[in-house]
Amino acid sequence: MEITAYFRDVVKQDAQKLKNYFAKDAKVLWHNTNECFTAEEFIRANCEYPGSWDGEIEILTPMQDGWILAARVWEKDLAQNGKEASFHVVSFVHMQGEKISRIDEYWGDDGKAPQWRLDKKIGTPIR
Repeated sequence: MEITAYFRDVVKQDAQKLKNYFAKDAKVLWHNTNECFTAEEFIRANCEYPGSWDGEIEILTPMQDGWILAARVWEKDLAQNGKEASFHVVSFVHMQGEKISRIDEYWGDDGKAPQWRLDKKIGTPIR
């Protein structure tokens, strides 16, 4: 399985292509919101998420049974709705042969540092 193709199809919200990536009993866990999905439920949650999205993989590291993927995902239609929606995600993608058997995923909203750290003048922007 090509992990970059999987990520592209997630961002494109392509339900038909996503079905081909998962093992029959695959699970997807979103730890931030305490949710566990079957592959079918995950595809529905991903593809019915409002908006039109784009994204890029920032880090892709192999692990013994799959991949660690860190990416940025953002809403493509920012000019239309007037507000910025951007997220970072870290996914631990576990494989069973050529199919995904489990994904442990952690999502975070992008934004500026909290005011208390800005007030202390600690840290610098990454980019």
